[in-house]
Amino acid sequence: MGFVPLMTKAQELDARVTINHQQVQGTSTAVFDNLKQSLSEFINDRQWTNLQFRRSERISCSFNLTIQKFDETDHRFEGVLTVTATRPVFNSSYTTTMFSTRDGQCVFRFQEFDKLEFRADNIDNDLTAIIAYYAYLIIGFDLDTMSPKGGTDALQTALDICNNAQSLSLSAKGWKPFDDGKNRHAIVSDCLDGAMEPFRLMQYKYHREGLDVMAENSERGRVGITEAFDLLAKARENKSMSMLPQLFCEYKADEIVNIYKGKATQKEKDTLILLLGKINASKNSTWSRIRN
Repeated sequence: MGFVPLMTKAQELDARVTINHQQVQGTSTAVFDNLKQSLSEFINDRQWTNLQFRRSERISCSFNLTIQKFDETDHRFEGVLTVTATRPVFNSSYTTTMFSTRDGQCVFRFQEFDKLEFRADNIDNDLTAIIAYYAYLIIGFDLDTMSPKGGTDALQTALDICNNAQSLSLSAKGWKPFDDGKNRHAIVSDCLDGAMEPFRLMQYKYHREGLDVMAENSERGRVGITEAFDLLAKARENKSMSMLPQLFCEYKADEIVNIYKGKATQKEKDTLILLLGKINASKNSTWSRIRN
């Protein structure tokens, strides 16, 4: 994983797109099939940054769109977009989720055979803005796991998209600052907030100095991950209203349990369970499994 300078053009993302339209009745499936194909090409065929990735290094991700409403006359779609990105762990066959979120404010217009185009400085389409935002967010998160704050440029582009998308009428809620602690603007602006720098550094510590080390030395890898949780606690202390630490614990929950269950000292487990409970209490039954 990572990136190396090459002379050839190489895309960053290897995305799987799924469209679930079971909630929409009495409509030809052709428009949904075309939407899936158009999105797949838009995400996978575009080079999003100036970085060069080998084909084997492309970031594996999924965009799962569940259509809840479709107005055939107005070509208007409303739905929920679940975005997940994974990362291989060095010297192992294991892949780890390094970002996942559920966006319930996905509203856009699309007609069959629409050509999807995008410019970050000229946002005029809800669908391409939403997808581009998540493309840059995924790249930013991935690069943060490879070098300390390595994803800053990509995350800044995602924030620029948020700021330039303020005038979009359909998906407006997702772009507005202070409107929702878990919306698109909140997630990326928190990433770039100086108070949340420990969260960014935690990403590198957890993945590069933790998970990536475990195949070679599981004890040293777990020490790195424990140090990462100190940074996560600091991020929460600095900005208690940020949803980033809670989100991280949400998609990492089972992995965290497996790292510590039956391996760490009782004191280490108790300290970790207390910390995780403060960040994401909804997972307390999961955290309790660490004691086993």
